[in-house]
Amino acid sequence: MLRWSVTFFIIAIIAAIFGFGGIAASAAGIAKVLFFVFVVLFLLSIIFGRRTVD
Repeated sequence: MLRWSVTFFIIAIIAAIFGFGGIAASAAGIAKVLFFVFVVLFLLSIIFGRRTVD
């Protein structure tokens, strides 16, 4: 998921360089959402992955 976030971020940068403002904003928004979903899932896996069953 982090890879998709980086991919959309790079698309946003390239689109911004070439002057496609709408596409750049959309790609940046998608990258931001995917990054926060990745961070939440990562933190949940750390929290719930440390449980030990006795």
